[in-house]
Amino acid sequence: MPAPINPLKKSLNGGNTTFGCWLGLADPIAAEILGMAGFDWLLLDGEHAAFDMRALTTQLQILEASPTTPVVRVPVADTRIMKQVLDAGATNILVPMVESAEEARQMVRAITYPPHGDRGVGYSVTRAGGFGSVEDYGPTADAQICLMVQVENRKGLAALDDILKIEGIDGVFIGPADLAADLGHMGDLMHPEVKQTIVETTARIAAAGKIAGFMSPNDEMTNATLEAGARFVGVGSDLLMLTNMTRDLARKWVKTPS
Repeated sequence: MPAPINPLKKSLNGGNTTFGCWLGLADPIAAEILGMAGFDWLLLDGEHAAFDMRALTTQLQILEASPTTPVVRVPVADTRIMKQVLDAGATNILVPMVESAEEARQMVRAITYPPHGDRGVGYSVTRAGGFGSVEDYGPTADAQICLMVQVENRKGLAALDDILKIEGIDGVFIGPADLAADLGHMGDLMHPEVKQTIVETTARIAAAGKIAGFMSPNDEMTNATLEAGARFVGVGSDLLMLTNMTRDLARKWVKTPS
């Protein structure tokens, strides 16, 4: 039995545009609810949310029962972390703050079994290999992993052309908040320079034949990146939705004494 087909990678390779939501609450019930909401994918945010390996594995198990495909953002570009996340069953990986072609190449090696990569061969005792039940997991797993890297500062932008040439990098995701800060516009994701950089970079990624990714709760910015060729598109966050909706509800009903 080979490794299961990765539905998100298949869809993206087929030219489809996919839409997803960030999971920042690191809560299993929230993941279960959003898994049934109709998104193409949900991103488990290991960079900024309170995920450890136990919580991450639990949410991968929960989402396996839903029609939504999980994506894991690892906290840092580290081969050791990648091994754990892959063995837990993640097949779609987003790596933050990649600043060079060398870092990107190492991430390709991290998701690839020997002799071409550095991934540890322990699938017979891992969730990824069905604890030994997926007999041909080792020879077939590499083809089902989808690897995307984030470019989110000027160093990354300078290295973008070289990153786009690397075989094994499926897509490049633009990190808008860090990019805005590095360009001198902290918190102003709609600044004209930030918006222009994002749109132009998205078009470069798409023109190179790679999957272009972006996340924004702002419809204007989302539509601009879609027109530029983005196909892995985040449109919201469970944490932001909870925060905004509860604050709006409180403002509606709770009156501050005069």
